Amino acid sequence: MTTMQDVARHAGVSAMTVSNVINDHPHVREATRQRVLAAIAELGYHVNTAARTLRQGRTGVICLAVPEIDRPYFGHLASLLIDRAADRGFELVVEQTAARRDRELDAISRSRLRNYDGLILSAVQLHDDDAMLLRGDFPTVLLGERGFTGPLDRVVMANEVGAALAAGHLLDRGCRRVAMLGGYHSAIDAIDVSTLRTRGFEDALRVRGALQDAASVRSSDFSFEGGHRAMTELLRDAPDVDGVFCSTDVVAIGAIRALADAGRRVPHDVAVVGFDDVPLAAFTTPSLTTISPDHAAMADAAIGMIVDRIEGARGAEDFRTVVGEVVLVPRESSAR
Repeated sequence: MTTMQDVARHAGVSAMTVSNVINDHPHVREATRQRVLAAIAELGYHVNTAARTLRQGRTGVICLAVPEIDRPYFGHLASLLIDRAADRGFELVVEQTAARRDRELDAISRSRLRNYDGLILSAVQLHDDDAMLLRGDFPTVLLGERGFTGPLDRVVMANEVGAALAAGHLLDRGCRRVAMLGGYHSAIDAIDVSTLRTRGFEDALRVRGALQDAASVRSSDFSFEGGHRAMTELLRDAPDVDGVFCSTDVVAIGAIRALADAGRRVPHDVAVVGFDDVPLAAFTTPSLTTISPDHAAMADAAIGMIVDRIEGARGAEDFRTVVGEVVLVPRESSAR
């Protein structure tokens, strides 16, 4: 079996240099890196991951479990997390939960069974009774706004602040009849993205004396189809609507399509604001005004928290919550 020392001799470098190349260390000259990679290919060398796992006591793999990988927000987030994990010497595998409670629970148990070093979980259906699973001895970081009364390692957005910015922006643009798509009024104290963004939106309208009836908030799937359907129904029931805040950019893009189908011009007849600032938002026609979270900072926080847990850099009871800041990015869909 070819060893790292064999590769080092073949490339004319030290074994440490070979190790640095394998682990993608940034301080290796490009010419040296290419020589080592060529030697690895010629000799057919591969890393004995099983032996390395035994030595280090970990696999170097973190699991990211999200509801839907094909949703633009989660695809963008996964890309950022993969890059950040690599910077810390870890690989990221992605699993899809379909926003189902049983699959979210499976992601927690499978992460242990597959010997992942940690789990980053975007939870949709878990509730407070599951909190102990998330703050046990297995490194876990929670993404999202599900309401938990106990301490957890988690990264969330300033959802209410962002929704309030969207509502204020629509009013400042002269909108008189505003509505929200993808909102939700919970009959119980259930906290999630929809309820928080609804709360922020309505509170901002109330402060400005512009709050209308609860029917101005329409529930919707977080999908293009859901946004199209909700906008079509809103136009039927409230044809005088002239400003719409959508709980996600995907919902907003579906709404813009529905407005075009109905012969309504954006923003001249109806102004539209989304939330998430996914890369696609800048390239729609018209380009989408949106609430932009600091995606990079949130990815940094999630990877930093999970790696700290894996490496034992924090005490067992030292749980932290990071709130990602948001800003409004004005584009053509609200440019009146």
